[in-house]
Amino acid sequence: MSATLKLTHKAIGAEVRRGTYDAVVDGKRVGSVEMNDTLEMPVEPGRHTLQIRDGRMSSSTETFDAAEGEFVAFRCTGKRFLPIFLASFVVPRLALKLVRD
Repeated sequence: MSATLKLTHKAIGAEVRRGTYDAVVDGKRVGSVEMNDTLEMPVEPGRHTLQIRDGRMSSSTETFDAAEGEFVAFRCTGKRFLPIFLASFVVPRLALKLVRD
């Protein structure tokens, strides 16, 4: 039996970076998620990494543990505070944000 990773692309209010984000688990692209959509995928039990990307923009890499039969949920967004948004043009890994639900 495997665990399930759930990734939701949602922002509260206005979001400038509304594109489709690629989901990268353990360094491999496993799918994509559009604005106001959810991607669910099975993952093997154990420790994994998750990152979202949109061209050169990305989130930081998040590490998570998944137990057998467990749901692991993250929300992703391109909405950032103005200083971080401006800094993301120089440091692209600040552009997108992953939050564990």
